[in-house]
Amino acid sequence: MNALPTNFSYLYGEPEAKAQIRTLPEDFQVVEELGFEPEGQGEHVFLYIRKCGENTDWVARQLANFAQVSPRDVSYAGKKDRHAVTEQWFCVKFPIKRNLNWKLFGGDSIEVLKSVRHPRKLRLGALQGNRFKLRLRQVENMKALLARVANVAEGGCPNYFGEQRFGNDFGNLNKGIALLRGEIEERQRNKKGLYISAVRSWLFNQILSCRISEGIWDRLLNGDALMLAGTQSCFVEEVATDDLLARLRQGDIHLTGPMWGRGEMLPVAAAEQWERKQLSEWQTIGELLETLSLKQERRALRLKPANFKAKVINDSECWLEFSLPSGAFATSVLREVCQYGQPEKSD
Repeated sequence: MNALPTNFSYLYGEPEAKAQIRTLPEDFQVVEELGFEPEGQGEHVFLYIRKCGENTDWVARQLANFAQVSPRDVSYAGKKDRHAVTEQWFCVKFPIKRNLNWKLFGGDSIEVLKSVRHPRKLRLGALQGNRFKLRLRQVENMKALLARVANVAEGGCPNYFGEQRFGNDFGNLNKGIALLRGEIEERQRNKKGLYISAVRSWLFNQILSCRISEGIWDRLLNGDALMLAGTQSCFVEEVATDDLLARLRQGDIHLTGPMWGRGEMLPVAAAEQWERKQLSEWQTIGELLETLSLKQERRALRLKPANFKAKVINDSECWLEFSLPSGAFATSVLREVCQYGQPEKSD
């Protein structure tokens, strides 16, 4: 039984189309975009790696073994799906005077495409975004699917945290609740962070879902916290004006939701009251989150995929192509397009 409800609202209603994803690893392709070029010198080696069917953390551990360095000296900008073909950057802190043939790392499922040095470590989240190419098979109602792609391309979709954030059968979410309540302990720092992140992500999704269900997805409340498109910069206007509403609908600014933590809520007036009301049932969870060393932050409610298009293969198959900024989930785009299933996979 889930600790919290997870039936989040659809923006355009429940999709009529159905499809199968990830039938083969190559059906789900991801290309990471750093947004900058390594400088060619420095004590860190950036490795651009293509992997198929492999976990990002596992590849990082194998890299540490190959380079004979501590796992702490290997980093990456973002985790990528295991059941996919992905291209992403890894970073190894490696003495400048040492040389290594990085092309020898890997095998049938891993290939080093490029290696270049850089002065600074690659840190988690230090990427511009990702490009996706997804093959949908066994499509039912292609016409409805293509119409929904057009809707999302024009108006965007909810910027929900994707299903993978919450774990299989929402296990990460349930463990996070139990951890906050003192019902379980977790000594491993990375697992504890994963569980707590799932709880914060659920609270955000809940606010976003309520905003849609109450019909204020594209409306302003007095005191809303707004984010400039393409940035993490937020501002608050106590009075909702027609000019702000026009900027919102043009995509120049976005409404935001809370990533719960310590500190004052950014919204004021009616917007603050509305958010507190939506989360009143979960006030205890919010208060427990505030006891941790996490600061209150904001996340955009709207996600607009760049260059979103569908390429039909036949009546029952098509490719979806789009780009997303860092922190956004392809599955959150996909859930607005179709009801999708995928083959059972072992971890």
